[in-house]
Amino acid sequence: MSPAAEKAHDAAVAAGRDFYTDPDTGLMVMTSLYLKNRGYCCGNICRHCPYDRGEQPTKN
Repeated sequence: MSPAAEKAHDAAVAAGRDFYTDPDTGLMVMTSLYLKNRGYCCGNICRHCPYDRGEQPTKN
């Protein structure tokens, strides 16, 4: 990840946003904040995934 993309991610997380636009590609990227709040890994190797790949949701 480029320094510009890392800065964009950090700014989005600090602002409480779920997504940011990657300045290198123009693509929308989910923040680690959004992924953590989702509560599980979807297995798609998301850039900022805070989970081990393939971690399943916790059942209540």
